[in-house]
Amino acid sequence: MRKPFVAGNWKMNTNSQTSVKLVERIASGSVEAASQSVIVAVCPPFVYLQVVAKALSSSNIAVGAQDMYFEPDGAFTGEISASMLKDVGCSYCLCGHSERRHVIGESDELINRKVTAAIGGGLLPILCVGELLEEREASKTNEVVTRHVKEGLAGLSAEKLEAVTIAYEPVWAIGTGLTATPDQAQEVHDFIRKLLGQMYDKKTAEEIRILYGGSVKPNNAAELMSQKDIDGVLVGGASLKADDFLAIIQAAV
Repeated sequence: MRKPFVAGNWKMNTNSQTSVKLVERIASGSVEAASQSVIVAVCPPFVYLQVVAKALSSSNIAVGAQDMYFEPDGAFTGEISASMLKDVGCSYCLCGHSERRHVIGESDELINRKVTAAIGGGLLPILCVGELLEEREASKTNEVVTRHVKEGLAGLSAEKLEAVTIAYEPVWAIGTGLTATPDQAQEVHDFIRKLLGQMYDKKTAEEIRILYGGSVKPNNAAELMSQKDIDGVLVGGASLKADDFLAIIQAAV
């Protein structure tokens, strides 16, 4: 049975004080859910990872980074390695979020190197995949998702895949207020799981968690997570409001 997973991506928001206040409120309200039936993680900006991890040190809530670089160290100004993230308390790392792909310009090859390096460095990568609005309108959703999944996981054995979570985030639904209907989301999640079955085997595909992301809110989280192949959610804006994030966690219980 796949344990539900709720992760919050704070993007470029909060400061040193508000980040700590936010996680303290989330931790105080989610102890039972987080410890018993739901995996919970938050992904603050790099500069607040250490204070957030310290604030959460006595809780069951994990900390994740929003990105990382694939080299272990060296002359890579502005980049952060897996070992650095581990050192400040990270367990997870987002790889290939749509904003990294479409705003920053990251390629599937680069994202694959990050996924591989994350696993090698002891982190649990969350590989983000999903199509643009024009790609959905052109009936290219499956084509795009296939490319993101196959190229993002290139070279990974079934054993290493156990460390990976996949997050399906239709780009047209991120921060727009639009949300894929539960049926639309389930259709793509089912497609991803079957694709993984072809790439690896049925058992491996059945065990991997696939999250949905894209304007997830308290009023749609439960219906989305009630779908057979939706194992949790990657939350953006709503993860910055403690009450909203707690309601989403409760919806996963």
